[in-house]
Amino acid sequence: MDEVITIDVSTLYVESGTAKLSDLGEYEAEVRSRAGLGKVVVLTGSGPIWLYLRLAHALHGKAKKLVYSSPVTGEVVIFDHDPF
Repeated sequence: MDEVITIDVSTLYVESGTAKLSDLGEYEAEVRSRAGLGKVVVLTGSGPIWLYLRLAHALHGKAKKLVYSSPVTGEVVIFDHDPF
């Protein structure tokens, strides 16, 4: 069974209360650190679409599978590099 890492995007900017483009590099570094390598990563929580897009880009090549999860859509697979 694959290890699943769930990251609530809103926790990245909880101190300021608002996601800031000027902090984007820090958000990306934090998500890469939490995600590790070759794991299934689930992004959830409130956040601007630009942040979700950049985090997905930052995790490409790091995560085996990336999933977006929300109460409205359920789970949506963004990418899946598992050959099986």
